[in-house]
Parts: sequence; C-alpha cells; structure tokens
Amino acid sequence: MSVSIIADITTNALCPSKSTCSQAIYINGLQQMVVGICKMVVIPVLGQLADEYGRKPLLLLIVSTAIFPSAILAIDESKGFVYAYYVLRIISHIMSQGSIFCISAAYAADILDGRSRAAAFGWIHGILSLSHVLGNLLARLLPGTYIFEVSVALLIIAPVYMIIFLTETVKLTPNLNQHLRWSSKAYKLVQDRYSSMRYALHVVTSSSTLKCICLVSFFYDMGMSGISSVLMYYLKSAFDFNKNQFSEILMMVGVGSIITQMLVFPLVNPLVGERVVLRIALLASITYALLYGLAWASWVPYFGALFRMVYVLERPSTNAIVSKASSSSDQVSKP
Repeated sequence: MSVSIIADITTNALCPSKSTCSQAIYINGLQQMVVGICKMVVIPVLGQLADEYGRKPLLLLIVSTAIFPSAILAIDESKGFVYAYYVLRIISHIMSQGSIFCISAAYAADILDGRSRAAAFGWIHGILSLSHVLGNLLARLLPGTYIFEVSVALLIIAPVYMIIFLTETVKLTPNLNQHLRWSSKAYKLVQDRYSSMRYALHVVTSSSTLKCICLVSFFYDMGMSGISSVLMYYLKSAFDFNKNQFSEILMMVGVGSIITQMLVFPLVNPLVGERVVLRIALLASITYALLYGLAWASWVPYFGALFRMVYVLERPSTNAIVSKASSSSDQVSKP
C-alpha cells in the first residue's frame, strides 16, 4: 500500500518544490541494478536452503525483511530517513523479491499433484493481486501521514500468521555435522552451498525447457524492471500524477489481475496450455510498454493498465512450465 505514495515522498525529500527529481530516478535505477545482480546468487541459495531446512523458516525470514523499510518512513520522512529507507529496501528486495513466490510455489508443489499446480499458482497470484487492491484502496482513502504506520501493522500480521498456522512440508534430516569445530562447519557450509548451486545449475542446463524459460524470464524481467523503476516518476513529471492517480491505476490493475489469474487462467490454461498463455502475456507486456512510452494524454496510462492485467499471467504460466519440467525437490531452483 506504500507504493503509490513513495514517489511523492522521495521527490519531496530529495527535490523539494519540484515535480521531477533526477536523484530519485537514479536511486531507483541503482536499486534495480543492485537487487538484480544479487538476486542471481541469493534466490538459488534461498531455494536450496528451503529444500534443506524447510519452507516455513525461510518464508518467515524473507517476509519479515519487508517490515523494516516501511518502519523507517513511519518514524520520519526526511531526507536522511528516505536514504535509509532505500538501503533497507534494497536488502529487503534482495531477500524477498521473487523468492517469496518461488518458495510459496514449492510449498504448493509439495502438497499438490502436477495437474493442480497451474491453477494453484494462478490462485496464489490472484490472492496477491487482491491484497494489492485492498492496500491501494487504503492508500487512496487514508491521509499520507498514516499510510506507513498502517503498512507496518499489516506487514507484521504475515509472519505472525505463519508462525501460528503454517505447517512444514519438508521432512528434515538429522544434522550429522553438529559435533564438528566451527571452522569445519563453516567450510562444510560453503562446500554444501557450492554443491547445491552446481546442482541447481545442472537441473536448469540439462533441460531445454528450463534453459528457454530462463532466457525468456531474464529478458522479460530486465525490460519490465526498467519500466517499473521510473514509471511513477515519469507519470508525476509528465501528467502531475500523485498518490491518488497511482492508487486508482494500481487498483484497476489489481482487480483485473484477480479476474485474469483466479478465473481466466484456470479456465484457459487447460484448453491452450501454459506456453500459449505465456506468449499472450509477453505480447501484452510489449503493448503496455509502447503505450506508456508514447503516452500523449493523461488517460493513456489508464488504458495501458488494461494490458498490465494480461501480462501478469506471465508469472503463473512460467511457474507452471517450470513446475512441469522439474521434480518436486527442485521446485525453487527457478531464478
């Protein structure tokens, strides 16, 4: 729910009395670069840790990291706190961006058969979209001074819920290295992580499907992350958008995403398959990028949001393809 207001806060803190802020765009670009590079290493490691130590502790860790950036701006919105927010946000995104769904998908794969997974992935994304709709609705209705306080309270609910209700699906093996010296344990840990990453690389490279889907995901995420990092600042500069317009667009996208992911995807996927759905989603993302890049009036971003409702199907269709191409124990190896 804090996404719609962060452009206003960053611009006001770093570039007071200006509608555009090159510093904010630079910081967001730097964040995308650092997070993208680090995720290449961190997500496979988190995935292997989830296979070895369980889904629940890893989900608790990565969900909890999202609390701290919002907590910083709940305290103060001055320039120093904004910089601290971006530092913590980079750490949080390295840990959680992408890995939350990968481990959640692995959790679903542990308890569902292959025929049910595609629908489950669609429902997971649909519920995420519903949470985005409700969060953006709150952001639209609440005064800006209360958004981060409410956001922190809501973020705390997630790990508390998991502690109480989430059950572990991975059967842990006894630790045979507990009597080793700390230096031997450290060496064994590094050796195990290296072996795990080599195995994950082998899983991907030994399958032509996984290799192709990795390339598609790489170029897709590279393009879309470049757009998302500067989009709000572009709209603020070009059309003087604020949190109200951002919330409206995000609510439109959220409602449409719920329909496409929870209703359309489970119905269409058995008829045409994940690959066709993926092609449609990629075409929608290209149209979306062109419309925003050539936006000539303030209504164009609202129209472009319609295509965003379609390209969100890229993630569940990709995960369905990966899930079918890999075994249950390798579900979180997807980058």
